[in-house]
Amino acid sequence: MNDGVNGVALAVFILFFLAVTVMGFLASRWRRAENDQSLDEWGLGGRSFGTWVTWFLLGGDLYTAYTFVAVPAAIYAAGAAGFFAVPYTILIYPLMFLFLPRLWSVSHKHGYVTTSDFVRGRFGSKGLSLAVAVTGILATMPYIALQLVGIQAVLDVMGVGGGENTHWFIKDLPLLIAFGVLAAYTYSSGLRAPALIAFVKDTLIYLVIAVAIIYIPIKLGGFDDIFAAASDKYTEAGAGGLVPLDGSQWTYATLALGSALALFMYPHSVTAVLSSRSRDVIRRNSTILPLYSLMLGLLGLLGFMAIAAGVKVENGQLAIPQLFENMFPDWFTGVAFAAIGIGALVPAAIMSIAAANLFTRNIYKDFLKPDATPAQETKVSKLVSLLVKVGALVFVLGMDKTVAINFQLLGGIWILQTFPALVGGLFTRWFHRWALLAGWAVGMLYGTVAAYGVASPTQKHFGGSSAEIPGIGEIGYIGLTAFVLNLVVTVVLTFVLRAAKAPEGVDETSPSDYTADAGDPGVQKELPPAVAGASH
Repeated sequence: MNDGVNGVALAVFILFFLAVTVMGFLASRWRRAENDQSLDEWGLGGRSFGTWVTWFLLGGDLYTAYTFVAVPAAIYAAGAAGFFAVPYTILIYPLMFLFLPRLWSVSHKHGYVTTSDFVRGRFGSKGLSLAVAVTGILATMPYIALQLVGIQAVLDVMGVGGGENTHWFIKDLPLLIAFGVLAAYTYSSGLRAPALIAFVKDTLIYLVIAVAIIYIPIKLGGFDDIFAAASDKYTEAGAGGLVPLDGSQWTYATLALGSALALFMYPHSVTAVLSSRSRDVIRRNSTILPLYSLMLGLLGLLGFMAIAAGVKVENGQLAIPQLFENMFPDWFTGVAFAAIGIGALVPAAIMSIAAANLFTRNIYKDFLKPDATPAQETKVSKLVSLLVKVGALVFVLGMDKTVAINFQLLGGIWILQTFPALVGGLFTRWFHRWALLAGWAVGMLYGTVAAYGVASPTQKHFGGSSAEIPGIGEIGYIGLTAFVLNLVVTVVLTFVLRAAKAPEGVDETSPSDYTADAGDPGVQKELPPAVAGASH
């Protein structure tokens, strides 16, 4: 690692950062509606994005800077087990094709902005809606914080901010500036800003990976030497070589499946989906988004390359930035670092908007100010998006980075517990609202307690996301075990509550709502603010 600042790389990084900053502010004029004082406009981009904009937006949303840094870092540290991210992203898209067009249709018909809006409308339960909203906000906050970790990794390798003895304000000033700018253009442009910047982000990432997968192996003597070096390291460490040990198959499979089920439960994923202009846009994206899975597989190979290149770092999150620093010319190192840095800004913006929309629609409007106008909703959401970013910044600057990672792992366990209410509700009204709430509570409690009991070599609690599966005895993903318990409780209590004829709540949707498209009678391409406000 360089002792000083890599001036050339820093200059290129700043150039790209300034370019996307300008794009972020100009985005407020892109496809701007006459009246932009509604969450449809600020929080969902007017529900107007076509196939390619949605593709870049979803890609920028799901494949973040932390993905860029953490997936190869996991492979660098643990071997092929880190590739679990590849099969889970393959599993996602058939699921996406199955249920997201239905969510888009019913949300478009009723003006729903969040998943909690749908849950409340489907089951007639503000309590269940609140549970889904709070879970979404809690799961999103550490995810935003981890985007900061990705930017910090790049800044550390470039030598920006000084050494460990540098005053905290000077050391963290570049990070403060980056997120100050992010907060400003997200506030002014809403979802249009990350949608526009995603074009630059994804183009840079594809370029960097294409170059890395060709250029670095040439410098290291080819893939034979790379895999041999990696295999030697894992064998020496007792990690089973390039193939995971026999006892880890359950962990690998359950983590992949649980992660696949959880990904589109995150508020930011749904926000990007609801911003599209038709059902067909969602379907097309389920067929072309797997291109990102190909990219992710190639990205994972960088972990092997870091081993072969002799990269030595105490913090595994620095392995790939350090690989780029060592192997690329300085100017292209700047391009690679810009890809990671911008790869943090795009999802952080979408996540903060999604969390703000949940608070505004499902806490502020439902419980604090039911008569809030669309303009008031938009103002509150803008302010909350700022507070969310500030909270994530304080979280990262004030706590050890492993804490943010642990909470993100916990967030994945939590968000999976909203699956029965959301996806189940899209296909059936059979589940009872009180049973769904009880199942959610059991899943949340079990998942949190089980994760608390997981230790690692560096910490006593929240040391991982896998534990023994009750009744099976194998080690598996805690989130999936909690989800199964959640589903069992929901089904059993539904039978009981239906037999007791407990009140079920009012369903404001109808079967035709789930297949409606933008051009169908009674479905408007863009709900006017008065209609959007009246629907809640």
